[in-house]
Amino acid sequence: MNSQDMSILSLVLNASWVVQLVMLLLLAVSVASWAAIFRKLFALKRVKALNEDFERDFWSGTSLNDLYASATHNAKSAGPMERIFASGMREYQKLRERRISDPGTLLDGARRAMRASFQREMDVIESSLSFLGSVASVSPYVGLFGTVWGIMHAFTGFAGMEQVTLATVAPGIAEALVATAIGLFAAIPAVIAYNRFARDIDRVATHQETFIEEFSNILQRNLGAHPASPSGH
Repeated sequence: MNSQDMSILSLVLNASWVVQLVMLLLLAVSVASWAAIFRKLFALKRVKALNEDFERDFWSGTSLNDLYASATHNAKSAGPMERIFASGMREYQKLRERRISDPGTLLDGARRAMRASFQREMDVIESSLSFLGSVASVSPYVGLFGTVWGIMHAFTGFAGMEQVTLATVAPGIAEALVATAIGLFAAIPAVIAYNRFARDIDRVATHQETFIEEFSNILQRNLGAHPASPSGH
């Protein structure tokens, strides 16, 4: 490579095939990472909106039976909190159909169903988070591997030269360092997004756990006041 031609494109095109392969891999990972970031961003926004809509309906005074009917009808488009609620009500009604009238058994059954639903919902919400974490932690090392390999390749080429100057060394070293730069380019957004999403997901989880406790308290009150069925709250 011409020692004066130090553009990024030229450095990439003149790098060794191993370094080029590392760069291509990191660029692909970066694109996949950005796609995951935007998917997760919109998914979390939708989860928050659906949870807020359901919670608004829940505390509006609508009867639990009406809310359950609506949640069952809108099962495919319902938010996580609504599906958690539906799981608790479904288990409660199944136990009632078996003529189980013990309040403790009914409440425990509903709580177990809601906790199981909560875990399923959180598994979905947390999807792609591990991928971002892997990109954030591994990409710099992959880039460093490309850099080390590139420097080794460059110094191997210098071995046959009688006189080595900065002008002859710089291009080869610069080619290798591009791999580290691309690794950081892939890792930094993934780190920022991972931390942001982890914090948002923790808030969603806390919000949903709080709802489970509140709904359990409502069921407990209704079981004590109206053993027949939880019609209101």
